[in-house]
Amino acid sequence: MENFAKLMEAFNGFVWGPPMMLLLLGVGLFLTIGMRGRSITKIIYGFRQLFRKRGANTEDGDVSPFAALMTALSSTVGTGNIAGVAAAIAIGGPGAVFWMWVTAILGTATKFSEGVLAVRYREIDANGNRVGGPMYYIKNGLGPKWLWLAGAFAVFGIIGALSTGNAVQANSIADALQSQYNFDPRIVALVLSLLVGGVIFGGIRRIGSVASRLVPFMAVLYVGAALIVIGANIGNVPAAFGLIFKGAFGAQEAGTGITIGLMMLAMQKGIARGLFSNEAGQGSAPIAHAAAQNNDPVNQGMIAMLGTVIDTLIICTITALVILTSGVVGADCLASPAILEILETGSTPPGCEIGVPLTAAAFEATLVGFGAHIVTISLCIFAFTTIIGWSYYGERCTAFLFKEKSIPVFRGFWILAVFASTFALSFETGEDNIVVATFWLIADSLTGLMAVPNLIALALLSPIVFKLTKAYFDKEKEANDGLVDQDDLPRGS
Repeated sequence: MENFAKLMEAFNGFVWGPPMMLLLLGVGLFLTIGMRGRSITKIIYGFRQLFRKRGANTEDGDVSPFAALMTALSSTVGTGNIAGVAAAIAIGGPGAVFWMWVTAILGTATKFSEGVLAVRYREIDANGNRVGGPMYYIKNGLGPKWLWLAGAFAVFGIIGALSTGNAVQANSIADALQSQYNFDPRIVALVLSLLVGGVIFGGIRRIGSVASRLVPFMAVLYVGAALIVIGANIGNVPAAFGLIFKGAFGAQEAGTGITIGLMMLAMQKGIARGLFSNEAGQGSAPIAHAAAQNNDPVNQGMIAMLGTVIDTLIICTITALVILTSGVVGADCLASPAILEILETGSTPPGCEIGVPLTAAAFEATLVGFGAHIVTISLCIFAFTTIIGWSYYGERCTAFLFKEKSIPVFRGFWILAVFASTFALSFETGEDNIVVATFWLIADSLTGLMAVPNLIALALLSPIVFKLTKAYFDKEKEANDGLVDQDDLPRGS
């Protein structure tokens, strides 16, 4: 296992090397500038569109725009918000949080563009459902000569779904329930498989319905508890922000060489965890947004970008502040010698927790007696919704390659994978930390591989996004100035 972990670590370093970071941030910056910053300045407008009343059965699609966003959020708000943020801080230092923010801010433009293209180039499948996503806007937007790129995304999407959206989440549920309540992983495997099967065999409509109920509930529960913890430690908030900004640029008590190394580690882990958490640029969320009952691509793009705001700028930031203000992360773990040890050995120093135990300890330090329970329950709900959301992404990638007849087979295999990933925890290896770290490395790597075809497509199709966005807001401005009738506005505005 140790050799495999080292191999995955090397592969992860290659995938998340400077080229990927430049591609991810570069495309996000390019799209932000091309849209004149509207993905940032129109966030409030996006929330208004999300809750705007719409006429029943007036627009094509299978789920409401709200349900589409909740489906997308069901797959993004997951273990990355609890375990991922903690791992980023433990491995990359507090500075990793800053780079998560940068990824999120630029990611709003990326998510916006994904939503626009998802609706613009979606199709109707053999079952009469609206389907879309990167593989469809690559095929229909770039043409037949780029079909190989669409196929590559679909292949990476299937593999990424089975790891990021299935194995990591199911294993996290079993691990949390076993650690906190001593539940038998075999029983958890059976129950979880039945629950997942009951949802995903109902298709996107049932997934959207379940997500619309669970996602708001779990967000209120988790964020509410987190705000109580932060409020109790409000005096430590300024110092926490100081650690974040200093660590982002390697401003530790170390020489220049170490400072650069720390900055690169913070950047790498922050970008990787940011993308893993909000999936901006990964290409998964547009698969859900393509099913929205919204005929206007730009309007759905405005709603799509809210996923990044909610997931990273709100929930991940709150998790980071809970960890950094609670006092559970000792100064020794955040000091440059400890982080340098991570650079050299790839493992955290003794006593420096990573993942869920770190977040649970942060909550428990303030909410004594039930803080850890809140984290455990939140993690299980987060992970469950991620599993059902990613099942839809995986089945759409499978259907793109093998047609709709493959969907029932994929769903059956998905449930078996949930069972196997959960049941596997019952086999103790004695290398728990290595297993957890390896899971994250695999998930990080496959997330990066999914992003490459999608980011290439977004860059090449950006003129379409810019043109549609300009036309949409130009017409809205004319309406506000009284130059055109409201009825002539783009549909959904």
